[in-house]
Amino acid sequence: MPAEAAPVPSITLLGPQRNPHVDQVLSDLGISGRIALVNAGWREREPDDELLRDLVGGDAVNLRLWHRMQEVWDADPEFADADRHRRQVLEEMQDLYLLGLGHVDDAIDSLRNHHARSEEVHQMAIQDVERIMRGMDKAHLARVSQVHAEFWERWRPHERMAVAAFRELISHELADVSAVVITGGHVGVLTGALHLFNVAPRISSPVIAWGAGAMALTDQIVLFHDRAPHGPSLPEVFSTGVGLLNDVVVFPSARERLDLGNHERMAMMARRFAPAESLLLEQRARVDVGSDGLLPEGAPVLQPDGTLKGRGAA
Repeated sequence: MPAEAAPVPSITLLGPQRNPHVDQVLSDLGISGRIALVNAGWREREPDDELLRDLVGGDAVNLRLWHRMQEVWDADPEFADADRHRRQVLEEMQDLYLLGLGHVDDAIDSLRNHHARSEEVHQMAIQDVERIMRGMDKAHLARVSQVHAEFWERWRPHERMAVAAFRELISHELADVSAVVITGGHVGVLTGALHLFNVAPRISSPVIAWGAGAMALTDQIVLFHDRAPHGPSLPEVFSTGVGLLNDVVVFPSARERLDLGNHERMAMMARRFAPAESLLLEQRARVDVGSDGLLPEGAPVLQPDGTLKGRGAA
């Protein structure tokens, strides 16, 4: 991955914006003036930003990352082919990783349902298999990062004319904004666009993000859905984000997508991604991260016992 920036002055993470209140958040933070919009996760719907522009006060510049990414592919077919191959490799890696995770999860279920004579021995066996799962997560993320690093080293996007031109333009657009607003959508597309144009090092103003936008700010993106139509899916490590927020795994729309009443399942998830904190962003949630990059006291995080409490709660 390209080198990313040190943490920006402040980050505000929000819950789902079906009933948007980003305007109130901007007002609370005392932010006025031009706002940069990043909604590449909306893909072809990226230009449909009228409501978003109104909410941020009308004076906004859309960085158009998705459309600019399409223009890069059109202008540089060789680079586009190489990126397509990278995505195919990553897709197969993700499929095989998930296949392995499924077998490990089945083993954990079998152990849990086993009537052991010794509870101590029983728990030791479960912990052993959980360590295998954590090892798979770590190895997968390392391999994904290696694929990205080899791609950036081989193709050097800053030396591709179309990419370099857009990076310069984006730097100019970000130079005089009061804040950057990053919406949800497709987290893979959004993260890919942020990396391609190396946006994070160019941000010097506060960031407000939700959904996939909040996930993309972290150093570890986890996909999840306990309530999918086909049944619960295993949380899966996907990739690295831009690393403006470290040691935090973000779970947007948590109450809709996670079985929060299943404390055993939630506890295993909290253990699995520790020492990173599992931050759950529900409707109307707001988490203001300071310049130290730490979650504030009271931020809604999963506890070791699988319950959801404010960070620092006894």
